[in-house]
Amino acid sequence: MTCRVFTFSFAAIGAMAQFATGAENVALPRPVAPVSNPAAGGGAASERDALVAKYYKITEVKGPQGVDPQVGALCPMPDGRMAVAFHRGQVAFYNPSKKEWSIFAEGLHEPLGLLNEPDGSLLVMQRPELTRLRDSIGSGKADTYETVWDGFGMTGNYHEFAFGPVRNAQGKLFVALNLASSGDTVFPEVRGQWLPVGLERKEFYGDWKKNSKLAGRMYSRVPWRGWVMEVDPATGKAKPFASGFRSPDGLGFDAEGNLLVSDNQGDWRGSSELHVVQRGGFYGHPASLPWREDWGKQPPLEVPVEKLNKIRTPAAVWFPHMSYANSPTQMVRIPRSRAWGPYGGQVVIGEMNVPKLLRVTTERINGVWQGACYPFIEAPALKAGLHRLAFLGDGLWVGRTHLTWPGGENLGVVEPVGKAPLEALEINLTKTGFKVHFTQPLSASCNQKDLWVVRRYTYAYHVEYGSPELEEEWLKPTDVILTEDGNCAELIFSELRENFVYDFFLDKLYTEKGLTPLNVRAAYTLRKKF
Repeated sequence: MTCRVFTFSFAAIGAMAQFATGAENVALPRPVAPVSNPAAGGGAASERDALVAKYYKITEVKGPQGVDPQVGALCPMPDGRMAVAFHRGQVAFYNPSKKEWSIFAEGLHEPLGLLNEPDGSLLVMQRPELTRLRDSIGSGKADTYETVWDGFGMTGNYHEFAFGPVRNAQGKLFVALNLASSGDTVFPEVRGQWLPVGLERKEFYGDWKKNSKLAGRMYSRVPWRGWVMEVDPATGKAKPFASGFRSPDGLGFDAEGNLLVSDNQGDWRGSSELHVVQRGGFYGHPASLPWREDWGKQPPLEVPVEKLNKIRTPAAVWFPHMSYANSPTQMVRIPRSRAWGPYGGQVVIGEMNVPKLLRVTTERINGVWQGACYPFIEAPALKAGLHRLAFLGDGLWVGRTHLTWPGGENLGVVEPVGKAPLEALEINLTKTGFKVHFTQPLSASCNQKDLWVVRRYTYAYHVEYGSPELEEEWLKPTDVILTEDGNCAELIFSELRENFVYDFFLDKLYTEKGLTPLNVRAAYTLRKKF
């Protein structure tokens, strides 16, 4: 496509960035139950903050004066500044050494992603397009707003967010497009081809509260909703990369360059998920399927679950609902540095509803991606709404938002203090069970089987909103083998089941000096056995 370039004076930029305040008509979820060690300060907020402060320093950065302090995107700059996009349409730079803000751009529409380019320009994903912001005269403010890609549809439905971009090693960009929600209408005039699958367009804005549900709780009626798209930043040409997403708020890469996408619990989502996304994959939500060239005209809701299940790639990691996460957000890689110690190279991910960060590790077993999630940093000082994450030096910056959901505002910075606490570092599958690696050596007496407890359960794949934990069982290993250095425990089980969560309770473990884990649970999603 041909890029369009607009040059503005700031006086001419209108207040375009308005957010539809309607919300999906579901009851707000209860807060996520803490998964930290209650005996180690999980009671009063001040006690928990004091415990976490032994390992992590958490400071606050307030947004620029006069700007709605809800953060839509973060991007560290090569010169040590942090670029921040705010919900109402501003992009600003923060200089940590001077503690000063400078506004770079205004008038954007709900920006939810930022990425710097080698020439100093910024790519921003706003609701209607991927835009390049450039300061062509060196004034410190963007004077050129260039449309890089806008080849996707919009209906006016409030839930049609646009996320990204992230860049792979080959320089290609990836963005993700949210589905529309039956909790809101569509406009009579839409952008892009209208897809009349199962419901004619006029029926949406007639009695939409009744009729839109016929299209599904979340639906795709204009191009590429529910898809991850690959964009060439030089040409503005895009092509579909993978389908089957609901609310893919977080995109990132692991240490090997694999594309990761998070998605939230809801219809066709028994619990929130993390996907390792590969070209051509279908990741479970059928609303996007009619945009596939090989699909035909069958409405997605008429396809039997059994057929959908055969063509989908299940999530690599389930985030157990309520106990681990309600709404996982953006993920970033932890730097390999002395400060972050054993966690270097792993992925940290945010959570909207409570002040908690989680870690994620993945592995590929017989061609299938699976892995584990771990509570990482949980303290009231973090505050809720941990929407966007970025590392600047050794500091993990968190940008908060709330929109019409639970959340927070402004930015926080998390910095490690001293040695890593005792906790599960990584879980790997074996032929007979699991190996659990720890950040510090366990006591030799932790080879007692009664100290190890695992809860096993699964989630349904169905059109309904979420899923209870099904087929729950409490397990104990038949044997526990500690390595000589105490840093790894191999757990043997009598049998393993595919497509189940193995939720480890580690609160009875300890070091020789009596130190107990800071976070006492970890959950492995077993998709494929050896």
